[in-house]
Amino acid sequence: MTSAPPFITAKPSDTNILEWHYVIQGPPDSPYEGGEYYGRLNFPSEYPYKPPSIRMMTPSGRFQVNTRLCLTMSDFHPNLWNPSWSVASILNGLLSFMVSDEGTTGF
Repeated sequence: MTSAPPFITAKPSDTNILEWHYVIQGPPDSPYEGGEYYGRLNFPSEYPYKPPSIRMMTPSGRFQVNTRLCLTMSDFHPNLWNPSWSVASILNGLLSFMVSDEGTTGF
């Protein structure tokens, strides 16, 4: 992924360009410091006009494992989706939400 946000690594599956795998390294001075959190983005074939589903696969205490996350940039809220959002901006938003105290479905 070009211009990756700090603490995030992501790449598409070798067999399916619409399935991306990411790892978030817990930022310093956060409850996640020192941890690594794996997840998946599944993009619809209509991307970028429709949003991806976002799942966290590693237990974090913040999100339910393997559950679609209810975030502005996810398929839970297609009416709030912005087609200009890139993989980097989606994952940066996820990280920001992860370290905040805001509640969500899938949390």
